[in-house]
Amino acid sequence: MSLPKSLGLRLALMFALISLLLLGGISLYLYQSLVKEIAWRDDRMLHGRLERMESLLDDGESIAALRLRPQLYANMLGNRDSLLWILDAQEKVLIEVNPTKLPLPRLPDTYEARLGNYPGEVRARLAWLDVIQGGKHLTLVAGKLLSERDQMLAAYRLKLWMALGVGALLAFLLGWGISRRGLRPVRRLARRAGAIDARHLHLRLDSDHEVTELRVLSQVLNEMLDRLEEGFAQLSRFSEDLAHEMRTPLSNLLGHTQQVLRQERPEEDYQQLLASHIEEYERLSRMINSMLFLARTESPSTTMAREKVNLGELVEQLCDYFEGMAEDDGRKLLHQAQGIAWVNPELLRRALANLIANALHYGRSGTPIQIVATVAKEWVEIGVHNKGQPILPADQSRIFERFYRCDASRSKGGDTGGLGLAIVRSIALWHGGDVQVKSDAENTTFSMILPVFR
Repeated sequence: MSLPKSLGLRLALMFALISLLLLGGISLYLYQSLVKEIAWRDDRMLHGRLERMESLLDDGESIAALRLRPQLYANMLGNRDSLLWILDAQEKVLIEVNPTKLPLPRLPDTYEARLGNYPGEVRARLAWLDVIQGGKHLTLVAGKLLSERDQMLAAYRLKLWMALGVGALLAFLLGWGISRRGLRPVRRLARRAGAIDARHLHLRLDSDHEVTELRVLSQVLNEMLDRLEEGFAQLSRFSEDLAHEMRTPLSNLLGHTQQVLRQERPEEDYQQLLASHIEEYERLSRMINSMLFLARTESPSTTMAREKVNLGELVEQLCDYFEGMAEDDGRKLLHQAQGIAWVNPELLRRALANLIANALHYGRSGTPIQIVATVAKEWVEIGVHNKGQPILPADQSRIFERFYRCDASRSKGGDTGGLGLAIVRSIALWHGGDVQVKSDAENTTFSMILPVFR
């Protein structure tokens, strides 16, 4: 059986269930207490009857006299559910008061027990007492039929069940009303949240006037809205930047082609035009490949193998690859990386290659580039240091965004199309790490922080 969808209905049902259990427990306790009290009173009454019969015998009344004067003990019994037997030593009945004609009960042989239930289908309670009268051994047996008591208890149980049913119903109705009233802040919060759409992402939920529990929820939702607004703004900027980046090579292709086709030109001009087109096509191709790579690495379903990678060997291979480019600019690659990281080697190689290429592109000619690795207990930080023009603090917070470029003095038309550092951040986040940049008047350092083990 599934629970109802309504939270208010669930609360009402749970409130009714708790009330039913609580009232049921109290009712059971009261019922058991009543049964014990009635049983105790009946036993005391039976003992009292035996004591009064014993007093009559002690006063000199004989069995024969008692037979001739039945009103003495009949008045003592006083109702039709009372039983009385007086037995001699041979268990012969001398006096009997037995309205329902029950057979004489067989008493236990032990003399320690003086109370017990009637041994048969008829529910009755018995008490017996051994006395000596005129030198003769007698057994006094008093009893009480339990039919009247059972009827009274059955009526009491019925009233308890009815009270439990009515109590559970009232608890459900009260719980339903209380839950609906108590959930008003939730409905109010839902209405305010429903008013926020893509055009109103600047709106926030008012958490100052909410109850404590909903205040925490409102704060969490506001933080989520902050992230959504920032993500939406980044997406909008990305769309604009993408349109701009795509428009530039397309405009170049279209403008050059229109200019050449306006008149007849020698074959060399057409060859130059095709060569220029190839450069623009290659730029577009690199940009599209980078965007596809970002989409794959940022997809939650992307699964790529990880393994233990020796950072020293990987950085050494990259230094050998970029050595020629560095020498052309009068620069050196200083390899100081060591340690082990649990990463995807191809992705890490791509990220470090982008960082080294970025340092070669924007660093000052004739200055060295250092690649170092700092290994901690659980993390390893790989940094690429170069000397050059500093990056402003306002640019440092956005430099890893797609297509973002700093001031024109740092923009030299690189091969990555403005996606190189965005790829580095995407790779670091895929590994569960992060990226950061530090820049001052002389040095700039781009770092990747990656887990040492899985």
